[in-house]
Amino acid sequence: MGIDPGTNILGFGVILVDGKRTHYIDMGVLDLRKEKDHFSKLKRINYEVGLLIDRYKPNDLAVEAPFYGKNPQVMLKLGRAQGAAIAAALSRDIPVFEYAPRKAKMAITGRGDASKEQVALILQKTLGVEFQSSYLDASDAVAIAMCHSYQLINPLLDTSASTSWEAFVKSHPTRIKK
Repeated sequence: MGIDPGTNILGFGVILVDGKRTHYIDMGVLDLRKEKDHFSKLKRINYEVGLLIDRYKPNDLAVEAPFYGKNPQVMLKLGRAQGAAIAAALSRDIPVFEYAPRKAKMAITGRGDASKEQVALILQKTLGVEFQSSYLDASDAVAIAMCHSYQLINPLLDTSASTSWEAFVKSHPTRIKK
């Protein structure tokens, strides 16, 4: 299960990895914009993510790490939302794994700076399902889950590495014929 934490919209994505095949199970968003205050949002995140865990019984919870932003208050709130989701998993003895947004984008698209729309498009083709454009937070959560599954399949794969020819030549000088 993947979680894209947010204090207004939280995305979740559930996949099943069966051998070498990955199957789409479910995804959705938790709309928190009508909650009266930040603490009510955190309580609801913990409760709702707990219900999702109870429903789908995932082996692992993969969560997107908060990324550096200009506003420290936003970072703090995102970290709290992430913590509420993590607490729901840990209270049920579900292992938690954290991935940077760039790493997930790199794992799905091959580019760490891919847009949410590009990630969703590749996931649609990979999983053979169609996503609604209004569910980009949910498709990000599916991407986090897929990133985690790729990491389990090939833990030595470094999805943060550059894919440019210049980086390849620099890393493998003996493989270049002159």
